Amino acid sequence: MHEDNEVCVVRYGHRPGRDDRMTTHVGLTARALGADRVILPDNAGNAADTVRDITDRFGGPFTVESRTVGPSIARNWEGTVAHLTMYGLPVQEVEQEVREAHAEEPLLVVVGGEKVPFEFYDEAAFNVAVTNQPHSEVAGLAVFLDRLFEGRELDREWTDADRTVVPEATGKRVVDADGDPAHGTGSGEE
Repeated sequence: MHEDNEVCVVRYGHRPGRDDRMTTHVGLTARALGADRVILPDNAGNAADTVRDITDRFGGPFTVESRTVGPSIARNWEGTVAHLTMYGLPVQEVEQEVREAHAEEPLLVVVGGEKVPFEFYDEAAFNVAVTNQPHSEVAGLAVFLDRLFEGRELDREWTDADRTVVPEATGKRVVDADGDPAHGTGSGEE
């Protein structure tokens, strides 16, 4: 969210055909809720393309990378690693410590997909749970980022957008950067 230190979300594990939508939503959630960058597994090409397309249309800055993702990404990270897992400590108990660590250095947030190797647990400074119950990793990421940024990400300003959503109590209104109605407005396209 353009703090002094970067927040990078990394998605570990992607099963093509099965995880396409979930991996895409990890990237979109990272972008919308304040992360600066997302790293997606290189076998999740369509997810990376979708997140890039949304960033191009609705603004950034936000960076999407595709590459091989394994435990070495956490081991080699120059900063703090937070691993989101239902087996971790409750977010409400560690959020202040994570915030303080992020104030000092970049933060890598690991979001698992398929079975996560134990090395991620070992490399993480924080193993964080958003409840100790099974649920969506996208929901966990959203709650974690909101707690990290204390809600400031909800007022983020976007730059270089081709279009903007105009908030309304009812209906759907999207305008081009110049203020003209965007193509597809009201069609459910966005």
